[in-house]
Amino acid sequence: MHQRRCCGRLACRWGCSTRRRFWWSTEEFFALYRGIAETSNDPGFGLKLGTEERIEHYDPIKIAALSARSFRDAVQRLARYKQLTCPEEIRLVDRGNECAVQFVWLLAHEKEPALLVDVCFAWIVSIGRRGTRRPVNPKRVELPRASAHRDIYEAHFRCPVKFKANQNALVFSKADMELPFVTHNADLLAIVAPQLEAELTQQLAQKTFGEQAKGILKQLLAGQRPGIQDLARELHLSTRTLQRRLTEQGVTFQRLLEEARRELARHYLLHSSRELNETAYLLGYEDANSFFRAFHHWEGTPPAQWRMAQRKSQPTTHAQVGAA
Repeated sequence: MHQRRCCGRLACRWGCSTRRRFWWSTEEFFALYRGIAETSNDPGFGLKLGTEERIEHYDPIKIAALSARSFRDAVQRLARYKQLTCPEEIRLVDRGNECAVQFVWLLAHEKEPALLVDVCFAWIVSIGRRGTRRPVNPKRVELPRASAHRDIYEAHFRCPVKFKANQNALVFSKADMELPFVTHNADLLAIVAPQLEAELTQQLAQKTFGEQAKGILKQLLAGQRPGIQDLARELHLSTRTLQRRLTEQGVTFQRLLEEARRELARHYLLHSSRELNETAYLLGYEDANSFFRAFHHWEGTPPAQWRMAQRKSQPTTHAQVGAA
């Protein structure tokens, strides 16, 4: 069983800090939120859980986000520091004049609970609204689940909600993502951020260098093809030092990039209904045919056939409950 560090936002509301964590597997984390959904008769309960107005209940990660320069900076800090507390990755995917915020559960073998998605999306929107002191609303919310309680969701997010979508996504305009935070506090950030960075460094040190590098590549693979210079910058290394470290590990940058793409491709195909063209885009391929050839090389079968075979072989999972 894959173990990851996680307190969850519900635990954080009960006084958990980054210094006091619980150990959860992804399966246990999902089970927690399914249990919450099963015991609640309120279809909007997840939206309420994700909206915390009392600053005295904020954990250090949320304080760092609200002290950031802009909405984008805040989400990027959340994406960086949430590695300390939850088995999730937060991704920003820019496309045209839009920016999608997505939560990805790479260790999951089943779909994330609907209530957990509600909590995550409400959490991001609440940070944007509090930080800008403006009614920042998404352009739309995309949910793969069947349509239910549309009025509750559209009233909360103040935007259209697209059900039966290909993915879970919170889509903002790029202009809104660049809005400055009136809560920006450089002095407070200078106090909180170094502690979070120190804990993140300590956690990453427990991984091999190759695992660290591949994890960063997965975050960079969001509609672009990162180069070795991009990876070096994220690791705060020179390109020459990065190449030397990879050589010591017996791997190459190209091999790490291919492994990151392969693992993400399998995740996208198993856990979303994205079109294959969109999957190719998210993995940084110039065209779908390049992705098809690469996937066939990895798995010995085209991606569409692989997805169908995997879904047929998977046992029926616990049905999504709650707001769905």
